Amino acid sequence: MTRRALAVRHVPFEDLGLAAGVLEAHGYEVSYLDTPLAPPLAPEALLSPDLVVVLGGPVGVGDTDRYPFLAAERTAIGARLRARRPTLGICLGAQLMAHALGAEVAATGRHEIGYAPLTLTDAGRESVLASLDGVPVLHWHGDQFTIPPGAARLAETPGFPRQAFSYGSHALGLQFHLEADHTRIEAWLVGHAHELAAAGIDPRRVRADAARHGPTLADAATRVLDAWVAQATASLDASAPLRLAPAPPAPEESA
Repeated sequence: MTRRALAVRHVPFEDLGLAAGVLEAHGYEVSYLDTPLAPPLAPEALLSPDLVVVLGGPVGVGDTDRYPFLAAERTAIGARLRARRPTLGICLGAQLMAHALGAEVAATGRHEIGYAPLTLTDAGRESVLASLDGVPVLHWHGDQFTIPPGAARLAETPGFPRQAFSYGSHALGLQFHLEADHTRIEAWLVGHAHELAAAGIDPRRVRADAARHGPTLADAATRVLDAWVAQATASLDASAPLRLAPAPPAPEESA
């Protein structure tokens, strides 16, 4: 049986990357929804795909006044999570998931950009992230989330103690980018050129680190993604008929 995976995309170059091949290997037919260009999502718009990946982007959860599409997207993500449908969030996607689950998301006033390793928590070492222990991953963010009620914290870095969370067996939020293909890092460097310049980060360093760490990360990331997709697919097979749980109280947005 062919299952359907939908990638919610915010900028063209932050796509599924390595995750596309993993999803296809598990029998998923993959498509994209570019939400900044689409009509505002209905609350139930993300319920029908078997699996959803919410990708990153250079805007923030609290930017709904400037980018109104984010509010409808967050509501639709929340409906999907309450229905316990498999959902993976990466960077902005994880922040939208966390906020939809009742957590706070806020700008930190600093940036974490480039390749650096994670420290896994005890829960993280027992999770699908186990293959990332000691492997430098790609960070590219300035906002951070708190851990949603009922979720498990899986990873941290010295400056950002909340790097990943799991919510049941069906939802995983990652602040970092393990999907990014190091052979296509140039698109990131050009697409985020202004942010790199504003943060005082030399793109040559990120490029060199991508060449140095990218192959090892690609191997570990593929194992992580493979394990999560297998787990998410198993949760689909064992799931009850679709039914929405009550929405959590909405947290206040932080500027």
